[in-house]
Amino acid sequence: MRNFLKLRKNRTYDYSPRYYKGEGNPYKIEHKLDKFRSTAHTQRGLKNKFSSAVDDLKTEGDKNLKIRFLVIVAVLILLFLYIIDFDLSIFLNP
Repeated sequence: MRNFLKLRKNRTYDYSPRYYKGEGNPYKIEHKLDKFRSTAHTQRGLKNKFSSAVDDLKTEGDKNLKIRFLVIVAVLILLFLYIIDFDLSIFLNP
């Protein structure tokens, strides 16, 4: 009797072409940037997803990127308020 809760794994073969002299399998499809992604080859399951999310939180990003993002958002918000002719005097005490 088969277990209905587990997914069936695909079969893999170690085929190598006769005249291929390169390294690795030429038929393996992989994106160029997969080696830089943290979520490219993760295992399924709730525990593995949670542990990969915790690992992503532990790695700090570029601090300049965060500051640059905040400045761009602030400029866009001020530009939007200028375009709709928003009056900032409602926030000031008379």
